Amino acid sequence: MNFIISKALQGIKELYNEEVAEGVINIQDTRKEFEGQVTIVVFPIVRFSKKSPEQTAIDLGNYLVDQLEEVTAFNVVKGFLNLSIADSYWLNLFNTQLLHPDFGTFKPNGKKVMVEYSSPNTNKPLHLGHVRNNLLGYSVAELLKAVGYEVFKVNLVNDRGIHICKSMLAWQKWGNGETPDTAFLKGDHLVGKYYVIFDKEYKKEIELLKAQGQTEDESKKNAPLIQEAQKMLLDWESGNAEVLALWSRMNGWVYDGFEVTYKNLGVDFDKYYYESNTYLLGKGTVEEGLAKGVFFKKPDGSVWIDLTADGLDQKLVLRADGTSVYITQDLGTAEMKYDDFKMDESIYVVGNEQDYHFKVLFLILEKLGKTWAKGLHHLSYGMVDLPSGKMKSREGTVVDADDLIAEMIETARQKTEVLGKVNDFDEEEKANLYYHIGLGALKYFLLKVEPKKRLLFDPSESIDFQGNTGPFIQYTHARIKSLLKKANYHTDQTAVAVITPTEVDMIMLLSKYPQELEAAAEAYSPATLANYLYEVAKIFNKFYHEVPPIIKEEDSQVQQNRLNLCALAGNVIKSGMRLLGIGVPERM
Repeated sequence: MNFIISKALQGIKELYNEEVAEGVINIQDTRKEFEGQVTIVVFPIVRFSKKSPEQTAIDLGNYLVDQLEEVTAFNVVKGFLNLSIADSYWLNLFNTQLLHPDFGTFKPNGKKVMVEYSSPNTNKPLHLGHVRNNLLGYSVAELLKAVGYEVFKVNLVNDRGIHICKSMLAWQKWGNGETPDTAFLKGDHLVGKYYVIFDKEYKKEIELLKAQGQTEDESKKNAPLIQEAQKMLLDWESGNAEVLALWSRMNGWVYDGFEVTYKNLGVDFDKYYYESNTYLLGKGTVEEGLAKGVFFKKPDGSVWIDLTADGLDQKLVLRADGTSVYITQDLGTAEMKYDDFKMDESIYVVGNEQDYHFKVLFLILEKLGKTWAKGLHHLSYGMVDLPSGKMKSREGTVVDADDLIAEMIETARQKTEVLGKVNDFDEEEKANLYYHIGLGALKYFLLKVEPKKRLLFDPSESIDFQGNTGPFIQYTHARIKSLLKKANYHTDQTAVAVITPTEVDMIMLLSKYPQELEAAAEAYSPATLANYLYEVAKIFNKFYHEVPPIIKEEDSQVQQNRLNLCALAGNVIKSGMRLLGIGVPERM
């Protein structure tokens, strides 16, 4: 609407003899209860007109109707000037821009961005919390790619540490040599099973020691199991061949299991980093920080940074014995990733319990003079709850990602078959449909909520063919494809002169697709795009039910224009849902 802005600026100059900045003209969509499509907020102009908001709006409205053939009428509601825009403007916009093959596409912008997501531990399967992480990371990466960035998707796997040793030790003690093949379990499930067993046996030992008179803290430290696990970690770090072989074998099981889950979720990575290769990084960065005076050494030899002047606290970056803490390796890993990819931006997709950690990490890198530190961003997201409450990995009460995927597909099958619309589908087509509906419901439900918000996930609520759900949008796409197939559709421009108000609303909404992509990418928020696609699906269904059957329309130009609208709505839905990682079936 730049032509309205420029003419409004000209009008203010002519009407009130005032030169004003472009930012004074605030344009919005007209609210549905008022006539018009475009609204100018007049309040900022009053100080130039020296008149009431209503009189200022009337002056400007009359000027725009007189000067612009695209503006056919106006009405004033307090300080809001609502403009009616000619059908010819919308039809020209539709035919020349929206139907162009490049609509909704962006040229490369020459910038590189890394998105790090998933980052699982290798002592347990992926669960519902990981699912939100993976879906967010994948979709943000796809959005950034869509608007012109060169994107690198990376996964930093936490494959070492005491938690890994707990699973390994429990398998040694109680596994009897079982493998994923002999246990008929995915490898990550098998290893997770022994993580739970360790915790149960560890708790028994703690209770026994407490009964013998030790305190809670003493019992936790002195329990034989935890001492054995700590020794195993030391053996791993010293390169013990037997421990390394077991570690490699069990991690291999987990990686095989993860790959199945990633494939079912539809996410991928360009590069994997492993903490076993990065945990010693960062010591050089600490030495650099000491030399620059960014860090200081305490009498016991430990190295710290004082961030109290920045509203934070003092942070340990190297222990007195010279061993790393998490922040140490994160400093080193950040530098290594930049050296590998030379990206302009790097996004860490990590839950909000790590907000403070990332504030500290980014601030330290800035103080170290890393020019690329300004491009670091923590995409913080809220936890996912279920109607049954919180999840706990050690107690085996998590919602396993694989079980959740299977449940979603099964629920999709049951709900779809009740509708009785797949009787002519073969078994392969049915299976494919149930997968797309089930995963579409799961992904859309988790992505339609702003990342920062904690959410309650209800699987049954997510699979609904009405309302703000993935299946509703998928069904709308299938309805469009069915209509176009019956009409033997092909794209062609038309010369219609008049369209219905709902068709105007559709063109307005669809024209916003590129800016919706940019807004979602800039905010790292798939929710922005998800809710826009819901609006597209809603307005298509309103249009579909308001106009007479398109197939039977006798005016070929009107029919073609309406089919063009349907096709564009279908393309926007398919393209947008793909960026959310959601497939849209051709028929349902």
